[in-house]
Amino acid sequence: MILLLFLFGTFLAFGLFMTFANALKIPYLKTSKAVMTAGREDKKISKTIDAVLVEISGKIGKIFRIDKYKRNRLEKTLKSAGIKMTPEAFTVYAMLKAFGVCLLAIPCSFLFPLIIPLIVILAIAVYFKEIGKADEAMREKRGAIEKELPRFVATVEQELKTSRDILSIMENYKKHAGVHFSYELDVTCADMRSSSYEAALTRFESRIGSSQLSDVVRGLVSVIRGDDSAVYFKMLAHDFKLIELQRLKAEAQKIPPKIRVFSFGMLMLFLLTYFAVMGMQLLESLGSMI
Repeated sequence: MILLLFLFGTFLAFGLFMTFANALKIPYLKTSKAVMTAGREDKKISKTIDAVLVEISGKIGKIFRIDKYKRNRLEKTLKSAGIKMTPEAFTVYAMLKAFGVCLLAIPCSFLFPLIIPLIVILAIAVYFKEIGKADEAMREKRGAIEKELPRFVATVEQELKTSRDILSIMENYKKHAGVHFSYELDVTCADMRSSSYEAALTRFESRIGSSQLSDVVRGLVSVIRGDDSAVYFKMLAHDFKLIELQRLKAEAQKIPPKIRVFSFGMLMLFLLTYFAVMGMQLLESLGSMI
C-alpha cells in the first residue's frame, strides 16, 4: 500500500510539473542548459536540475517582490559576482532549492517520520547557503583582486616615471593580470573611453568594495588631476608589500595538522640520522682504542 501511494505521488508530481511547464512556457532542458552555459563567465556545464530551477525562478521572479534596499544591494552583488540573474530570481532560486529538500519529508513521513525535523533543518541550511553564494563569490573575487594589487601598484609606480597616461598603464597591465582583475580592468577601460576617467574609476571602486582598491583609485584620480603622486604610490607599494607578507604568514599558519605531523616525522628522521652517524663514529673510535 505504501509503495502504491509513493508511486501515485511520484506520477502525480511529474504530471503537475509537465502541466505547469507547458502553461508557463518553460523551454526544453537543452535550451536552458545552453543559455546558462553561454551566460556564465566560468563556462561550466550546467546541471539539468539547475537549468529547470533557473527557468522556474525566472518566471516566478517576475511577480515576486523584495525590499527595495535589499534588492539594490543584492543587484550590485550579483552584478559584481558575475551572476546573470535578477535579485528576485536569485531569491526564488534559493527558495526552490530549499523547497526541493523539504519535499523529501513526504516519503520520509511514511518510512522514517523521526528524521523529518532533520530534513527541515537541512532545507533551511540549503537556503542560507544558496542565498549567500553571491556574497561568497564576491568575497573570492575581491580577495583575488587584492592579491594582485601590490604588483599593480608597483607597476604604476614604475610607469609614472615615464608616463602619466593611466588608461595606457591599465590596458598594458591587464594583459598580464588574473582572470578577475583582467575582467574588471577591461570593463573599467571601456568605461573610461566612453565617460570621464574619474567617474569610471569611482564606479570600479564601488563595484569591488575593497579598502585597498580605494587607496589605489585615490592615487589614480590624483594623477589624472595632475598631482605628483610618485611618492604616494611609492609609500602605497611599501604598505601593500607589508600587507602581502602578513597575508602569506596567515596562510602559512593555516597548515593542516597532518602536514605538521609529517614535518615532525621528518625532524625525527633527521635526528635519528644524526645520532646514527654519531654512534658509528663513537663505535669506530672505541674499536681503534681496543
